Order: sequence, then C-alpha cells, then structure tokens
Amino acid sequence: AFQKALRMVDGNVNGFDPYLEPVKDEELTQPTDKRPFVLAAALKANYTIDRLHDLTKIDRWFLSKMQNIIEFHGVLEANGVNLNRDLILKAKKMGYSDKQIAAATKNAELTVRHQRQEMGVVPFVKQIDTVAGEWPAATNYLYLTYNASEHDLDFPENFTIVVGSGVYRIGSSVEFDWCAVGCLRELRKLGKSTVMINYNPETVSTDYDMCDRLYFEEISFEVVMDVYE
Repeated sequence: AFQKALRMVDGNVNGFDPYLEPVKDEELTQPTDKRPFVLAAALKANYTIDRLHDLTKIDRWFLSKMQNIIEFHGVLEANGVNLNRDLILKAKKMGYSDKQIAAATKNAELTVRHQRQEMGVVPFVKQIDTVAGEWPAATNYLYLTYNASEHDLDFPENFTIVVGSGVYRIGSSVEFDWCAVGCLRELRKLGKSTVMINYNPETVSTDYDMCDRLYFEEISFEVVMDVYE
C-alpha cells in the first residue's frame, strides 16, 4: 500500500526508490515530500532503525516495514533477470510494480509483465469494505491485490473503461475530472456498462453511483491493462 501510494502521488515515481535522493540527515528531520526517498536511500546505506527513529521520529514498526522493502530491492538487484515465480510473487505482494521490478533487474517492463503472466502471477479483484466489517457490504468499489487467492466478483463482457486523471495538481483539477464524468454519463445514456479507473476521493468520477464498477487504483499501463484483461 505504501509503494502504491507513492506512485499515486507522483506518476514519475516507481515506488520506494533508494536512488532518487541522496542521504542527508537534515532532510530526514523535516517532513517534506522528499523525505520518503531520502529515507529509502538511508536504509540502502545501512542506517539502523534506531538511528532513523531518532532522526525522523517515525515509529520503529513502520521503519522496519520500509527496511523490508529496501532489503528485497537488493534481492531483486542480485538476481537480475533470473527471477523465479516465488520472487516475482513476493515482489508483487510487497507493492513492487512491473516497472519497478524491471528497473531493479535491468530489464524491460513488458518483459517482466510477460514473464509474470506466464508464471501465473496475476492480481485478484477485491471489493473495498466500506463499513470495516460491521456488516456484510457489497460495493462497486474495487481494488487489485496479490495478497488474495480469489476474485470477489465475476467479469461479464462488454464494459467500457474510462480512465480518470488522478490526483489534483497544478494544471489538472476538477475540470479534467468533469470530462470523465461527462463520458460516463454519455455511455450510460447509450446503455453501456462502465468501468472507472481513478484514485482521487475528492472527485465526482469516484462517486459510487457514477459507474457500474470503480477501480480505486493507480493509473499506469500495468494497472489499466490488468483491469482490461
């Protein structure tokens, strides 16, 4: 979830990348947008959990989880293109994207994707529980995960996918989301079943009644193709 969140905030980021920022102790003490990647670099440079806790004041439990991600990054680098099914599955369960695995193993994203699919490592579609287990809830809020063994629903054909514009940022705000809303409404008028892929909870396009199925997911080649297939 942490790596997916980083990719959602910035489409140019592959995940918890230890090579984006240099290690600087002063950067670790300030909670800026750079700090996660300075933290990744520090873990790669063998900073201890206690030292990072003293600098960042982040709970040691979270720091240890981040350390697991960076240690596994080293495993991917050491194995290179010689990845087996267990390694690929573990990488996916730890939030690594195909593009991220490709960067660590000096490979191409499409090659990693084809290799993963040939090994049967594919995501499962689960429904988001909007009531935290208080009672059974069947929603059209969906997400992809590798930490599952079956889908929560079936996949009839003849859906039309609409891809959203993600988070609000300078130059991309609600007017771009309204384009997606207009598209969904017109498709509904034409009698088409719709799938929305977006991840901004502030937008109209992610309202539960705007489409037949909403995938609350990062917008990338990998995810869009996984939903399509």
